[in-house]
Amino acid sequence: MKSMATRFIFLCFSLFSSTTISFAKATSRFPSSILRPEKLSLSTENELYKAKYFTQTLDHFNYHPKSYETFQQRYLINDTSWGGAEKNAPIFVYTGNEGNIEWFAQNTGFVYEIAPRFEALIVFIEHRFYGESMPFGGDKKVAYKNTSTLGYLSSTQALADYATLIIDLKKNLSAPDSPVVVFGGSYGGSQVRSESENCYKVIKGSWQQIEDTANQPGGLDLLRKSFRICNNSSVAGSLAGWLETALIYTPMTDYPTPSNFLNPLPAYPVKQMCKAIDDPTGGNDTFAKLYGAANVYYNYSGDATCFDLDDNSDPHGLSGWTWQACTEMIMPTDGSNKESIFPASEWDYNDLASFCEAYFNVEPRPTWITTEFGGHDINRVLKRFGSNIIFFNGLRDPWSGGGVLKNISESIIAITAKEGAHHVDLRFSTSEDPGWLKDVRRREVNIITEWLSQYYHSLTP
Repeated sequence: MKSMATRFIFLCFSLFSSTTISFAKATSRFPSSILRPEKLSLSTENELYKAKYFTQTLDHFNYHPKSYETFQQRYLINDTSWGGAEKNAPIFVYTGNEGNIEWFAQNTGFVYEIAPRFEALIVFIEHRFYGESMPFGGDKKVAYKNTSTLGYLSSTQALADYATLIIDLKKNLSAPDSPVVVFGGSYGGSQVRSESENCYKVIKGSWQQIEDTANQPGGLDLLRKSFRICNNSSVAGSLAGWLETALIYTPMTDYPTPSNFLNPLPAYPVKQMCKAIDDPTGGNDTFAKLYGAANVYYNYSGDATCFDLDDNSDPHGLSGWTWQACTEMIMPTDGSNKESIFPASEWDYNDLASFCEAYFNVEPRPTWITTEFGGHDINRVLKRFGSNIIFFNGLRDPWSGGGVLKNISESIIAITAKEGAHHVDLRFSTSEDPGWLKDVRRREVNIITEWLSQYYHSLTP
């Protein structure tokens, strides 16, 4: 195992050292009806990848009879550029996030675009309990039934999955000396502040106004009409959460070109939100301004006639994150100070623990991640035990506040971009990409080239 481990080169793009998903009233924010994607068909119509399945071990860390059960783990593969085992050509691996692996492959064009210059094999591995990689016979209802089944959903099990699959793949390809370059993007979502002062004032003063209006006679009807809400939703709190979601995710995906990662959005959508708020036709109507801002996020394509705040559909298959956020991924990110655009509040672990107990009958382990991975002093840990890692952070991304923003060593490199957003470097390139983004990607390619060159030199007798 040691000799195999020394043959891996791990490069992690757009990974943050801090927590990555926030809670809205003690539940995970990401899975919701706000995500309305186009049909995912990468492995069929677009033919970028072929879907394959690996017989994966259910439990890598125990020796109970059930631990030896297996499930089919999906991975997507593209070998059109691979130089082959005889050349020791590299293998590019994307480690899957909390959802359908095709969704991440669809939004990670950087790996696909640079593979030809390195003659690299590309592999996107799906995270267990997401997409089609469902233990217990592939039945999501059974897999998500209770703690006895969901207990196998953890980051440590997932990392062991990736290592097992990669080692088996290298063996089957007769490619023991092919270096492995690992790419990954963050989980999503945090709190945000708008850019312009007027945007800030309008949003800051809106929350109490929504509550006050809801409590007036006919107030709920007024809110429905003002925000084009479908009639089946009548809770003011749902409206506040709906608006908050738009204000959190828009800056996270404040990309310099049009995108469809979470929803169809224009280039620099935060600016478009502020334009809507500053629109003089809105006068002093706060609700009209907020509607205009939210419409950028929820209805930029213009297809929606009304908004269903009670729609809990999960098109990307993200629902398993609630379990992870109730067990090991404990993230105190919901508090807001008085300067925030959101109402001032403090994150309360007891609220989270109560929710998790009621929902899953499980108690969170708030220090497990830092215990397992050594995150109490990330700089010290990485400097002593890490190498060959790139951390990219776009500073428009709210999550950049928890990222690695300075170089830790000669081979643990931090790249930041003032106008960058959530793992924008990993997205497909376009002709409209600004110069700074091209420079970021060029630098990443140069670093990969240098590290691979060093590795191949080390193979020379």
